[in-house]
Amino acid sequence: MNEEFLIYLWSNKLFYTDQLFVHESGEKIQIIHPGSRNRDSGPDLFNAKIKIENTTWAGNIEIHVKSSDWKLHKHQNDPSYDNIILHVVYTDDVPVYRLNGEKIPTIVLKGLFDPQLLTTYQSFLNNTNWIPCEQQIHQIDHFTQFAWFESLCIERLEEKALGIAQQLELNQQNFTEIFYRQLCRNFGFNTNADAFELLAKSLPYQILSKHANRPDQLEALIFGQSGMLAKKFKDEYPNALKMEYHFLSEKYCLDALDSKIWKFLRMRPSNFPTIRLSQFAALVMSSAGLLTKMLEMNRLNDIKSLIKVKAHNYWLNHSYFDRISKSKSVQLGNSSIDLLLINTVIPFTFIYGKIFELQEVQDKALLWYEQIKAEKNTITRKFLSLGLKIENAKQSQAVLQLKKNYCDKKRCLSCRFGHSLISRNM
Repeated sequence: MNEEFLIYLWSNKLFYTDQLFVHESGEKIQIIHPGSRNRDSGPDLFNAKIKIENTTWAGNIEIHVKSSDWKLHKHQNDPSYDNIILHVVYTDDVPVYRLNGEKIPTIVLKGLFDPQLLTTYQSFLNNTNWIPCEQQIHQIDHFTQFAWFESLCIERLEEKALGIAQQLELNQQNFTEIFYRQLCRNFGFNTNADAFELLAKSLPYQILSKHANRPDQLEALIFGQSGMLAKKFKDEYPNALKMEYHFLSEKYCLDALDSKIWKFLRMRPSNFPTIRLSQFAALVMSSAGLLTKMLEMNRLNDIKSLIKVKAHNYWLNHSYFDRISKSKSVQLGNSSIDLLLINTVIPFTFIYGKIFELQEVQDKALLWYEQIKAEKNTITRKFLSLGLKIENAKQSQAVLQLKKNYCDKKRCLSCRFGHSLISRNM
């Protein structure tokens, strides 16, 4: 038995009977509103509304396994607990009082609920499966899955919005710069994400934007700042970039990064950071004002056309400077474009709409998610094998949020799947 389970019971009114009574006094209680969950310090539930006999009470509710936990948690000396209208417990072993000496009404939940609820919940907590409900999740109906996925996707976007808001606060509300940094980071596609982020922080968009019509200077700035031009070359292409970067780095007082931050091992040549850096330079050049355009455009294919770039022709038969390699495509692939849309373009569209209270922009972002194929990774494949339908990016983003924020933390009582499975016999 734990407090989370008791809060779950109370919040969802999972009782055998509607006839509830104050412990010892026997006064009848009616739950008008169980209260809203408080996950910060203070009482467990805010703004509850109950009726004891003929008197209606509005205020906060505290929940404990034992009523003596009140003193154990030192609530008796805390004024923030003085407006508690009801103490909800599993067992009542001592009376609890307000600071003025008034006894706080207590309701005991022991014996008021189906023990199978607790048995199912404990089985989820105690098993070592990939997710707690691994053996039962296939029982979830389509409507419950669809509704929960919608909420999970929005929750994931809300979390990203909070992170963006914090970055904006630290950067004088420069939305364009923060968008550029996030786009650059995501161009690293996990393996080189940190390196790309360092590059963006060391090379502000304000500098790059001044050279958006000069592809040679853009590549010189990006490759030079990456640290990859800090040696002698035989080929004309890297030597030209090096000369250009020497001039620009002095003009803007730039210090190049250490080239050792870039990872090449266990990667396909088309994913090498050299190719990605050249593609990123092409993206900066072709999509000037991308942030503004994506807010104005409604068709996802129009956004894709802006992102569909390719590296400099030098990389058609090179993977490193001064080293010939097999011919390959240097076009940014469709799967890579989809990832940039999923992780950068769509979240920023949603976040912009949220910050400036533009509901139509938020709705557009969610609609775009539905127009992209679901991501393929270990998490989505596992959920598919368990029987869930994951057909688009909105749903794949939802299961990533589900796994990270609910399954891994065993927050089954806060999960709609968990609630459905635990309470299905009620």
